[in-house]
Amino acid sequence: MRRLADLVFPVIVVASLAASCSSPDEPTPSPLGKVELPTALPPLTSAPLTTELTLVPVHAVLAPTLERDPAVPAAIDSMLSDGFGDLKNGPAWPMVPRTLDDAAPPQPGIHAKRLTRFIHLSDTQLADDESPARLAAFDSPGISGAFRPQEGHECRILNAAVRTINVLHHTAPVDFVVLGGDNADNAQKNELGWFLSILDGAPSVECDSGNDDDPVKGPNNDPKDPFVAEGLKVPWLWVTGNHDVLNQGNFPPADHAADAIGAYSFSGTRDWSQPGAPVIKEDVPADPRREVLTRASMLDAVSKAGDGHGIGAGAKTLGKAFYTFDVKGTPLRVVVLDTAAESGVSDGIIHQTDVDAFVKPALDQARAEKKWVILTSHHASRLLGDGGSLGFPKQADALSVKAWQAFVGGYDNVLLHLAGHTHVHRVTKTTPSGGHAYWELETSALADFPHQMRMIEIWDEDDGYLTIRGTALDYQVDGDPVAADGRKRSVVDYTSGWVGDGTGAVGDRNVALWIKKPE
Repeated sequence: MRRLADLVFPVIVVASLAASCSSPDEPTPSPLGKVELPTALPPLTSAPLTTELTLVPVHAVLAPTLERDPAVPAAIDSMLSDGFGDLKNGPAWPMVPRTLDDAAPPQPGIHAKRLTRFIHLSDTQLADDESPARLAAFDSPGISGAFRPQEGHECRILNAAVRTINVLHHTAPVDFVVLGGDNADNAQKNELGWFLSILDGAPSVECDSGNDDDPVKGPNNDPKDPFVAEGLKVPWLWVTGNHDVLNQGNFPPADHAADAIGAYSFSGTRDWSQPGAPVIKEDVPADPRREVLTRASMLDAVSKAGDGHGIGAGAKTLGKAFYTFDVKGTPLRVVVLDTAAESGVSDGIIHQTDVDAFVKPALDQARAEKKWVILTSHHASRLLGDGGSLGFPKQADALSVKAWQAFVGGYDNVLLHLAGHTHVHRVTKTTPSGGHAYWELETSALADFPHQMRMIEIWDEDDGYLTIRGTALDYQVDGDPVAADGRKRSVVDYTSGWVGDGTGAVGDRNVALWIKKPE
């Protein structure tokens, strides 16, 4: 997958592949001194689920070659002309029932009812693609995430996802949105500001840094133009990923603070003043708005946006995005975990101090109050480590995968662990030895093919069981030519062979996961 979290390289040279706030921008004054606000996009009219139809590339997926490098303007222009970015409607994906013991699911009762419906939106990786702290020059078929041809369009793609969720909410009400982490790409203040503005809504958002670029003259026709951010019509909850707190998802941002606001890119960035925004290293327009964030400053910015999106005094005191959220009118409680390793590396980490200070008390309280728990974090449990790779120090109190799963397995009210990070739809049966079995559900990335979210529903089946229904959801681009262009470029990244397929197996996409109702 094209995930910069998957890059492994020393401080100077990329060596190998390992695994993988500001307020809204002010409107730009016109030459006459008047403020020109962008025009709002027309509302969407529909958002088909993948149980109805899918979006399928028209062009076959080819093996990657340097001649088809999506970072080269002439190459991607040629591929776009040859249909590498085109999509067609494809067959629906089935809803696949799964049980923890692989037996046939029981028959639902006559009073089965839905308890909640929400959206899991993971791995947007909204990038300041003009930042000198990026790694665009290191992109290759063997290294995923250094460059995405649609990364300059990602603000409009995120806005398209927001519009899609809103029209779905209008036709089939959504209770909330929970993020999957890696919301920003490079732990920069301007990236987080753009992300918050798009999700909360703003009269004008301009995802441009350095010089004021306008590659296609006129309004609303290129990714550097300001646009109206519709904003989500439902509450949304913050989850921290490694890219939100680390330079390119791997390195402490303080080590690259001077690079981010400087004028030279050792590892390559994009120049939107030139046709096709080629990768450059020299003469990068400096911009103090690219200031890197500390974890504390990130939490503070999120807590001050909208209703705080889950980040209150408790999380700020802990210094990490650990908190709980109750789903109104249900026994469901979301327990949000922060698994990003601030010391460096893309893998997740859970410290024993985190367990002692927050996780155990939260799960004990949920059990005492007879709450059914949905855990959510950026990393799935199998991706937890000790922080001791890439030359960073091993964290002595880091829980192993086995220890974490055994701990969670001690709580029979845990239904689900929801995660992102891998950019692939995946379902895992987690069965700790001697403990309670539960589901882990990973959602693919908005940033990479198939560029999807998941709609999650929890149903009480009125037969002693609950089901967790996960349905993949494509974002819609009707009425937004810039998002449509971004989607074409993202499909080129896939069909040219430079990024992998995150759709997963059939039994990992649209699923109905059965689990016994906690007593």
